[in-house]
Amino acid sequence: MSEPKQVPTVMIVGAGLGGLLLGVLLERINVPYHIFERAPVVKPLGAVMALGSNALPIFEQLGLLGEIEKISLPCRSIEIHGAERELLGSINLSGHKAVAGYENNMFARPRLYQILLNQVPANKISLGKKVLRTEEKEGKVTIHCSDGSSYEGDLLVGADGAYSGVRQSLYKRLSDKRLLPKDDQENLSIGYVSMVGVTETLDPEKFPILKRDFSNLYKVIGKEGRGCSIDAIPDGRIGWLLTVQLDEEEAKVQQFRNSEWGPESNDAMLKDFEDMPCPFGGTLADLFAFTPKHLISKVFLEEKMFKTWYHGRTVLLGDACHKMLPGAGQGAVNAIQDAVVLANSIYNMVDVSEESITNGFKDYYSQRYERAREQIKRSSNMSSLLSGQTLKDKVIRHIVLNYVPEWILQWRLEKTFEYRPQIAWMPLVENRGTGKVLPQECKRYDDDRRAPNSALPMFYRPGLGVHQDAKTNLSTDISEKDWDKLLIVYLCRISTQKQGYCGCKALTLILM
Repeated sequence: MSEPKQVPTVMIVGAGLGGLLLGVLLERINVPYHIFERAPVVKPLGAVMALGSNALPIFEQLGLLGEIEKISLPCRSIEIHGAERELLGSINLSGHKAVAGYENNMFARPRLYQILLNQVPANKISLGKKVLRTEEKEGKVTIHCSDGSSYEGDLLVGADGAYSGVRQSLYKRLSDKRLLPKDDQENLSIGYVSMVGVTETLDPEKFPILKRDFSNLYKVIGKEGRGCSIDAIPDGRIGWLLTVQLDEEEAKVQQFRNSEWGPESNDAMLKDFEDMPCPFGGTLADLFAFTPKHLISKVFLEEKMFKTWYHGRTVLLGDACHKMLPGAGQGAVNAIQDAVVLANSIYNMVDVSEESITNGFKDYYSQRYERAREQIKRSSNMSSLLSGQTLKDKVIRHIVLNYVPEWILQWRLEKTFEYRPQIAWMPLVENRGTGKVLPQECKRYDDDRRAPNSALPMFYRPGLGVHQDAKTNLSTDISEKDWDKLLIVYLCRISTQKQGYCGCKALTLILM
């Protein structure tokens, strides 16, 4: 008889969406884990977020898709308005489900958080555990917390946000050994100060947008660097997000004052925005009046792509290794994708040796780094398009919304639907839309048992060199990126002839 497989004991620092989902996945395969959260209590903070086809298949595999649909409204368009309610342009999302197989679902972040929290046994989460230091020795990794407690495991996951204590401790050790890249020693880039909130249940007679069975995302480009996002969600509530775009000097000042933020700071920012018109009537003051003050949060909107995601027995996840601006709504999505790919890698570890763990981390990194880097760039571009207020932002926004053909915008949206990592040990969800889905990269043990005419995509096997279609068995030596580059060059030539440099820049922004 063969010996049972050695399974690592996993410590997850951070009970955000990514950390919780990783816990849910490990719970399903009986991998021992524990989640450590620095907050003494879990507050239902956060405004509205969206999940679509690049994350929902994971929840369908887990049997949680129905719960998400109950708390959601499908988003049918993005409307961009000026400071006087004038419509600057819109992006149509009504065909999203036909192409992707899923709606783009809008909901309050705390509702999704509660769904995940319900899947994790209460005795596997410890609150009030702020990690001060981590260390690795004798084949184990240890965390040391501010309350004097210490915990030991085989594998440590830092899912503790943009200012990750796990990352800081890991980077200090690497820096002492002169192993930390220069880029990873630099601060996050701050673009905006943001405030978010969700109203109580409102009267649909006063807010008619609540009578609809779908939601639109309203973006308002205000004056003096101010902007806001507004969207309706179930239960007669409206979520809002305020942003103030900062220049480099303002960003430094705000970062220094971050520790001074409190109720007075929140009130001052709310007052600055209360007269801003809502696209559907009234002003933001009408929404602020029905928003619980203790559930309003103020944060920086930053971006940073870290190069070092793992070393030894420690690995990073979500904002701890890639912090994105919210323009493309991909921050939480990428944390979710990180969690499932990392869980797949843990599932495939042969034992608890450092070699096995490092190989698992390498697999996770190879699948996720370039994807996350692309999404940071896309999120930055979309933030400029939807919220930016520099002269360049305004010119590019005007061209994109008025001159770029609708089919190009829809084509670019379809590209974002293609990448859908799924859980390696569960049956894959087939593609129900007309759009393409990229092959799964995870190692699976049921590849050879699939029916030859299955609708599921062919799995990627390292060393194959090409992607093969399961139905036709056709292959091509030209990568998707090569085709994209050819199309971009072609479209930019056309655009340069018609709209000049700004037209070319606008197209490149959308296509990249």
